[in-house]
Amino acid sequence: MKTVALNDLHVALGAKMIEFAGYNMPVLYTNLIQEHLAVRNSIGVFDVSHMGEFLLKGEKALDLIQLVTSNDASKLTDGKVQYSCMPNDKGGIVDDLLVYRWSHDEYYLVVNASNIEKDWNWISQHNTFGVEMKNLSEELSLLAVQGPNAIKALQKLTAVDLSAMEYYTFCGGTMAGCEDVIISNTGYTGAGGFEIYVWNKDARKMWDAIFEAGAEFEIKPAGLGARDTLRLEKGFCLYGNDINDETSPIEAGLGWITKFTKPFIQHEFHQQLKTNGTQKKLVGFEMIDRGIPRQHYPIKDTNGNLIGEVTSGTQSPSLNKAIGMGYVTTAHSKADQEIFIEIREKLVKAKVVKIPFL
Repeated sequence: MKTVALNDLHVALGAKMIEFAGYNMPVLYTNLIQEHLAVRNSIGVFDVSHMGEFLLKGEKALDLIQLVTSNDASKLTDGKVQYSCMPNDKGGIVDDLLVYRWSHDEYYLVVNASNIEKDWNWISQHNTFGVEMKNLSEELSLLAVQGPNAIKALQKLTAVDLSAMEYYTFCGGTMAGCEDVIISNTGYTGAGGFEIYVWNKDARKMWDAIFEAGAEFEIKPAGLGARDTLRLEKGFCLYGNDINDETSPIEAGLGWITKFTKPFIQHEFHQQLKTNGTQKKLVGFEMIDRGIPRQHYPIKDTNGNLIGEVTSGTQSPSLNKAIGMGYVTTAHSKADQEIFIEIREKLVKAKVVKIPFL
């Protein structure tokens, strides 16, 4: 099992550690609800150094990215970030990712930890353009400083004007005395904040500086448990749950990152789905009766017929109600439609709602 640079610190802080995507990761420090609400209402820090980072460099770097990703990366300008996905050759998704444009011939791709090797092999397989590729995943640490007070804490640590940075932009700079830091106005919580990429040698220095700067805002470390409940409240897809090798971005409600203004792998297949409609759709739902939906629980109609499956579910700390996402037949995907989640052989009433929940 792999470890992140700050593994020993998380253990010393008393974090509950679990195996996640091949890494020993903190899932919880004290209390999931406290960590969740700290991020939603003030500031929390996630160590997500297990994520993968690839550097793509060369005159044809954009051509390679355009081929392997569904979004239109030609719309990016220097310092901009784009959410995208990589379609496979079977109508599903290799991974979802972020594309960072440094310059016309230099890009960063940030991918999911569980897919680092798979993604690297997939992109390499299609690199007939002579693009220079470098896997930086083992060299970088990534701290996600999230919440409405994140900007106030982090501004103490850098001369970069963070308030001037729009959502989904980034820059290189110095922070907390650490050089060659990437400061990115992105995150997976919907609570605002920044993601800080730092070399492993500087990870502890950065962590300590952030916690000192955030002390007045009662900053808290947050684990993967809170990361999951926060992203679910915002309806963000999690690879391996809501999207995978067998789901189309069109079925997953990711048509907005699937641009048919350029060719990409299997674009004709996805274009047909968009034109003709899909048999199933990813929807959000909230529980009406008591019960917490979990991944793989069956979804049924009023007559008890199987119409789908839960992909993500939780008790929402912000809303104080049980929520979830899942694929259902298109006929059952309209908002306010009554559905039932099978929980321990009982049909528990729920209704389809629009995403995001919060």
